[in-house]
Amino acid sequence: MTTPWPPRRTARRPLAPRVAAPREPVDPARIGRRVVRRRAKGMDAGAVATALEDARFDARQDSRHEDLADDVRGRAELAEWERLAQLLAAAPAGTVYDPDNDDVVQAELAAEAAAAAREAELREAARVAARADELQALRELGTLEQTEPRDRDEAARDELTRRAGGYVQADVDAWLAHALAAHRGHYRDPAAREAAAGLLTPPVLAHAALLAELARLVPGAAAVDELAFAARLATTEPEAAGALAAFLTRVEGTQM
Repeated sequence: MTTPWPPRRTARRPLAPRVAAPREPVDPARIGRRVVRRRAKGMDAGAVATALEDARFDARQDSRHEDLADDVRGRAELAEWERLAQLLAAAPAGTVYDPDNDDVVQAELAAEAAAAAREAELREAARVAARADELQALRELGTLEQTEPRDRDEAARDELTRRAGGYVQADVDAWLAHALAAHRGHYRDPAAREAAAGLLTPPVLAHAALLAELARLVPGAAAVDELAFAARLATTEPEAAGALAAFLTRVEGTQM
């Protein structure tokens, strides 16, 4: 039996695009300053002065080569040695260089930490916005109730409410309440259920508590439509709904 030519190709599902993790751009000047600081740690004024003379000699040598004339890192290293020499010259005799006591270094580290925090906030905001878009699509398809909630979906719920101008997203609230009551999705984790107390609104928490107690008392009454009254009560009177859930818990305890 001969093999047909050309060989038949089977259809393949397109692979999801890989999103590369953002990489910090290389900063030669920053690298040069850090190299100098590591070398200078523990040096006194005399040692730093000697290192400065060596850096100046290297700079003169490099200036003779066209390919090294624009050496950003080299210029940064020279400037840093000059700064450290001035710093120690103004310090008491016997002082050795320590980056932990260098105000310039500490200010740079603080600025880098603040920038990293801002970048993390932007990444988290983008993730929450994307999840809010996904939840919006699921609700439009009518499949939100079958969706497993994920970590930080509480923030996506807040984003949807913000987009709606502050109006309560009743279907999303009911979805989260049912998931919390039934320990679905990330609410399987007790820590996530505990954290929900500070992330969800009182009506959603009261709704979940009431659903959980009703499900324990009447296991068959788990349908969303059958327990719709719980959502209405929790929305209009969250404190009363919470009190009713606590009362049902006590009633169940006395019957055991």
